[in-house]
Amino acid sequence: MDISSFVKYSSSLREALTTHICFLLSKGLTIVLDFPVNTRTQRAWFRELIEWTNVAHELHYIDAIDEVCKRQLRERSENLAEGSPFTSNAEFEAITKYFQAPSDDENSNVIRHQRT
Repeated sequence: MDISSFVKYSSSLREALTTHICFLLSKGLTIVLDFPVNTRTQRAWFRELIEWTNVAHELHYIDAIDEVCKRQLRERSENLAEGSPFTSNAEFEAITKYFQAPSDDENSNVIRHQRT
């Protein structure tokens, strides 16, 4: 799947799940969302969910240089079944060139994990 398709489908999935996620949060359930939040714009959706439901939240930010991330991708690929998709260096670069680290003015409870 190319990057534009990934972004398109990710956006559609967020739209489809918003009401359901807010319902679950309003019932006091703890949920974990594993969505791309590489940019301020993507994180704005999480901010909306938090504000609409007035729930406690945490944003886990893994702070690692690109070489550490690429090494982890290579290590994970070692045990993949034949023909399984793998994130290439080119795909990694295409995704991470848009990355924006969370900042204080986004008003999130950021839990930072430093990876070396």
